[in-house]
Amino acid sequence: MNTELLYQLALTEVPNIGCVHAKILAQEFDSAENIFKAKQQLLERIEGIGAVRAKAIKVFNDFSKAEEEIKFIEKYKITPLFLTDKNYPQRLLNCYDSPTLLFYKGDADLNASKVVAIIGTRNHTEYGKQQTEKLVKELSSQNILVVSGMAFGIDAIAHKTAFKNNLATVGVLGHGLDQIYPPDHSNLAKDMLKHGGGLLTEFRSNTKPDKHNFPTRNRIVAGMSDATVVIETGDKGGSMITAELANGYNKDVFALPGRVNDHKSAGCNFLIRNNKAMLLTDAEELIEVMGWEEKSQKPAARSQKELFIELSKDEKIIVEILKEKDLVHVDELNFKSGLSSSSMAVAILNLELQGVVATLPGKLYKLN
Repeated sequence: MNTELLYQLALTEVPNIGCVHAKILAQEFDSAENIFKAKQQLLERIEGIGAVRAKAIKVFNDFSKAEEEIKFIEKYKITPLFLTDKNYPQRLLNCYDSPTLLFYKGDADLNASKVVAIIGTRNHTEYGKQQTEKLVKELSSQNILVVSGMAFGIDAIAHKTAFKNNLATVGVLGHGLDQIYPPDHSNLAKDMLKHGGGLLTEFRSNTKPDKHNFPTRNRIVAGMSDATVVIETGDKGGSMITAELANGYNKDVFALPGRVNDHKSAGCNFLIRNNKAMLLTDAEELIEVMGWEEKSQKPAARSQKELFIELSKDEKIIVEILKEKDLVHVDELNFKSGLSSSSMAVAILNLELQGVVATLPGKLYKLN
């Protein structure tokens, strides 16, 4: 049996250890096993853990549920993704409440260079359907990963249109991978997997699709995406929660405007009116704002300024990453550099002031 996975699963069961505390512990120790084997005094001294949580870790000894879950994972070839796994959605790590452990089935790259969440009401109008299909088709040239929640309505339309246009698409679930909810979407899930997509959840097998799971699920949809697009929604509901979460994570949010008397566009109009979302009418606007346009550059002349500037160690790390491709998202910089958020921010600011690096919309950076 996979010992490290056993401890990773167990960590999610320890009383008073939530996602935030697990992330703190994962940053302090090389493995989940080391967390459980650390001395209580050492655990107590970690900021945010303290005596109560340290004791909860040390007295935990019921690994039976974790053992059962490993059997399910192995039987159905599920990929578990712990916080420190390189295939864990790296954009999620910048969210304070990123899940401790994810369960994944599929082939889509969760760290694709461009990830867009497309969400909306279950009870869509024909306008919503047409606009979703139009947007996804227009994005097909960008090789974007489309993320949504597998729900009826806009979610399902986004998933279907994505794989029909040769785009990978990932459904984030509010339950375990032993079932599909709604059951009517079983064939949709199979089609998504067949076309190189995936199914992702933080819930274990036998977790029912209870109502309170879906707002929790929505933070993954928002957190793993570069941008969230709200197609149609009332002024309340899951799409509004996801948009608020995306704003809280400093992600770009877009919304399609609707008629002022159409209650199914009331949420979109609210988001636009209150500067919580940018008005969106077509894919070109999204691509432009995110800085995803194809631009021809002369590689040899890209970063000549750096030759005449004394760069610090941190600045050199940032420059080397930016040399790899034309545009790099802040989340990718954060992940690849290994720098703390504050150190990275200082390095980027200095590089901008020296004219070595330019900032683009969508939290993207490039070498001048």
